[in-house]
Amino acid sequence: MSARPRALRASFALVVSVVLALGAAAPAVSAGPVVPVAGGDHGFPHPDLYRTYEATKKYRSEEKAIADGFERTDVCVEDTSGANLGGMGYHYVNPANIGSTDPTRPAAVIYAEDHGGGKRKPVALEWVVPDTGQPVPRAFDRDFDGPEPIPGLGEVYSLHAWIHRENPSGVFAPYNPRVHCGPCPE
Repeated sequence: MSARPRALRASFALVVSVVLALGAAAPAVSAGPVVPVAGGDHGFPHPDLYRTYEATKKYRSEEKAIADGFERTDVCVEDTSGANLGGMGYHYVNPANIGSTDPTRPAAVIYAEDHGGGKRKPVALEWVVPDTGQPVPRAFDRDFDGPEPIPGLGEVYSLHAWIHRENPSGVFAPYNPRVHCGPCPE
């Protein structure tokens, strides 16, 4: 097994454990957000990502995410495998959305800190589907990653979409090299 799946599994396990402790199931450099262009030319690699963006842009306000059932965590997820993949950020998990593959209902909104202002800003979304023996879940014409074991949820599939902050590793990569926990790199 490569270091990447172990790091991903450990990172998400930590996040889910924190969320479970809250009673639920389940720092960035100054790169700008990914913003769709007027007229439908959004530049996303799949047309449903525009629907996702429209449904989640209100989460620029942490308070709106919390009001919609996303539970805040104070655990920032970053690759610790030594592969320098970057980070994910802070997962705000909505237990009601675990199992959804609906583009407008992610299980988590992921935030990173704006080191210039100290506020959290949305950077990505994540869908989490428990493995019940079904075929690999799909969204945006791609298979989810996994399955990987997550304490409290068992084996799960997951898919990230970096649509609120550009990710040089790709829209669907789990980690973003521009997201870091702790001091912002010089």
